[in-house]
Amino acid sequence: MVNKGFPKFGMSQAGSFVAALKNYNLPDFILVLIAKECKSELLERGRIDDRLQSMNDDALHLLHKVFVGCEEDDAGKFAQYRFFAYVSSMYHKCEVLINETIPGATGKNHKILVAVKNNGMYIAVAHNKAKGNPVNQKETDKFYETVDDIKKGDHGTMLTDAVYGSSVGFRKEALIALQELSKSRDNDPEKKLDFKTANFENNIYSVTKC
Repeated sequence: MVNKGFPKFGMSQAGSFVAALKNYNLPDFILVLIAKECKSELLERGRIDDRLQSMNDDALHLLHKVFVGCEEDDAGKFAQYRFFAYVSSMYHKCEVLINETIPGATGKNHKILVAVKNNGMYIAVAHNKAKGNPVNQKETDKFYETVDDIKKGDHGTMLTDAVYGSSVGFRKEALIALQELSKSRDNDPEKKLDFKTANFENNIYSVTKC
């Protein structure tokens, strides 16, 4: 398939983008999201370099900015794409869903940034703060209450993990409070939920310690 967009910045630059990006193990749904955003074609299957070469110049440029350059944008969208890929890397061969609505035990429908399914059941949920001030305790408390409500509902029986990511850091009291809430569940196997926090530093997400 010929990439009609290549001439815009020349084959050499497009080729270097593909060469760099093929080493990033980008999940399929990320390629689909970027292709949709950039109105690009995308080979449905095949080798990663062939699939990348099927994308237009705008899509390759965006992928390169997000994953190779680790650039930021005003809307925080680039940070969210990186977080989606991070969560996907934690749950191999699972289905990763973006902006999923999951009902909780209270009957409230919770809009979840990232949800992970295995064999049709939710096993993890994740949220990321892409811009603004460091995550505070009010925000982690709200996340805990949301995940707890989902866990208690019909869709949360297999839910075991909850990940709070941040591109802007965490306040210490927020980390401590969430850790304490997570520990308080350990006694009951049916209620057990592992809350993790991950910070984006030095161009990589890593699990934070208090």
